[in-house]
Amino acid sequence: MTTDSTVRLPLRFPTAAATFAIGIAGYLGVNLSPYMITALQTGFAVDVLTASWIVTATLLATAVTGLATAPLCAGAHRRTVARIGLAASLLGFLAAALVPSPGIVIAGLIVGGIGAGGAVSSAGAALAAFRNPDRVAGFNGLANRGVITIVLAVIPLLGLAPLDVFGALALFSLIGLVAVGWLPAAPVADPQAGAAVPEAMPVEVPSTATLGTVRAPRPASRVVTVAGFVLLVTFALWAVSEDSLWAMAGVMGAEQAALTPEGLGLALSGATAGGLVGSLLLMAVGNRLGRAVPLAVLLVLGGALKIALGFVTDPTTFIVVFIVWNTIYAIAFMYFVSTSAALDADGRWSGPLLAVYLVGSALTPVIGAALVDLLGFEGFAIALGVASFVLAVPAFAVAAISTRAERDATTRPAVESPEAVSA
Repeated sequence: MTTDSTVRLPLRFPTAAATFAIGIAGYLGVNLSPYMITALQTGFAVDVLTASWIVTATLLATAVTGLATAPLCAGAHRRTVARIGLAASLLGFLAAALVPSPGIVIAGLIVGGIGAGGAVSSAGAALAAFRNPDRVAGFNGLANRGVITIVLAVIPLLGLAPLDVFGALALFSLIGLVAVGWLPAAPVADPQAGAAVPEAMPVEVPSTATLGTVRAPRPASRVVTVAGFVLLVTFALWAVSEDSLWAMAGVMGAEQAALTPEGLGLALSGATAGGLVGSLLLMAVGNRLGRAVPLAVLLVLGGALKIALGFVTDPTTFIVVFIVWNTIYAIAFMYFVSTSAALDADGRWSGPLLAVYLVGSALTPVIGAALVDLLGFEGFAIALGVASFVLAVPAFAVAAISTRAERDATTRPAVESPEAVSA
């Protein structure tokens, strides 16, 4: 009797919805950071700098916790990390929403940020459990951006008080906590893994007498391990270059292209819509175009568009270039996710990937402002564009390795139990 100990799961609604919901809960603080700053200002009369540092500390807590818990999420403790993390984020954000005390609010946000890190790492690792990582990354991007777009539109209608903003974070933590039971486990020879997702395990289950003797998947090769670390470093640097431009877009557009606040709102909303379009394209294409060439091309195109933004003086042109750049960014982001997921089915690299991005994005307002002050808008844009050109090289190499690793795992011989050998 044989069993494939490294099988990936087909995309099914319960497991996919749980993965996406937990990922959204973990990343929601990043998307709501402007609202969080406003809520702290209006609710506790703090200045914008103080509020910004509190939110930055919250996001860094999420990033550090995500990195620290990622190894656990590549094994049998994925759901445990998700439950503890989501419970902590629920309690922390709920306290920040309900208790009108500055000390409690700050502590609640930090605790909530720490808990969100567990959600980020567990959902990121779970993405690697599914077949066709490229299409799964597209579905994940569509779900994330679709929900975030609605949330960003609804919360201002309710108000930007602490109860509204921090309460939304607590609500999504609760939704994620309810869904943890459907989160796919790491695809290893584990009796509980088969019981957890029976609708998604197309394997023959060995007898009770032999199940415990089935070996675990082979350790990752040295090439894959090196590629994984290179991917994390490349992704972190790329995150800094992308989010620095996002953070400075309003200032750059206003001073360089006479962009009005209404125009900035149009650019930001159009950028979100572009991300949705990019998600749909990746879902439709899947892995038909490969992974390495599209990712490298996207980084080069993104770099060229970033440089172009540094020289645009017309507001309409600025809006159009900004939307196209962000659409390219969104698709490249999803290709990075699929590359990490394809490297290892246990989520060894997709788990920390999203947390690594948070490390870069949490500090980009400060980094972006410093680069603009040093280089000016044109020099700033050129520096970011050149960074994308350089990072396209290691991104191409790692994506090629991930494609080969995914193919090797798919064609790897099934594991034989001692019962079959003796027969």
